[in-house]
Amino acid sequence: MSERATGLDLELSRRELVLAVAATAAAPNLAVANSAKAGMAAGTMKVNFEVNGERRTVDLEPRTTLLDTLREHLHLTGTKKGCDHGQCGACTVIVNGRRMNSCLSLGVMHEGDRITTIEGLGTPKKLHPMQAAFVRHDGFQCGYCTPGQICSAVAVLEEVRSGIPSHVSTSLTDTPRLTQGEIAERMSGNICRCGAYSNIHAAITEIAGSRS
Repeated sequence: MSERATGLDLELSRRELVLAVAATAAAPNLAVANSAKAGMAAGTMKVNFEVNGERRTVDLEPRTTLLDTLREHLHLTGTKKGCDHGQCGACTVIVNGRRMNSCLSLGVMHEGDRITTIEGLGTPKKLHPMQAAFVRHDGFQCGYCTPGQICSAVAVLEEVRSGIPSHVSTSLTDTPRLTQGEIAERMSGNICRCGAYSNIHAAITEIAGSRS
């Protein structure tokens, strides 16, 4: 092959490389334009779910946690961000009837789910029975952990009613008895830095007794 031909082939290869790089660089811009035409922000996903009985639709960046979805996108700030590592329980909400730490779950994972936050349990004029019991028994001091404590407490009673055992349940098949040990174990994921545990347990015991 002649030196001239080799140089021509090299020049063509350079041109192809430049075109390929230009096309690659333009691809994200095209994706942004297409997303804008579809009415969505770049890099987001549309998620539909029910929050406190109301159908909601949000465009979420896939890495957005359920906690940030509730606080930053839906402005439901009753759910608190504590440790952001699933260790304190301040962000506890109820999803499809079961409690969970919203900081450990992504918002896009909850398409079609039913989510209840502290705002959905009761209002200042019409408290949920568990909220009222917390007030009567002084089950809070600074109050930061209280929304998660109450959501968890409500879900605990439903767990017991459904026969779901805990690590301290004496039987895996019989309906658990809501002893102080059971309450302590089931609520152990909700930390109260003020130390109002005895009052929290008293509030849960009252509501458990009224339901039984």
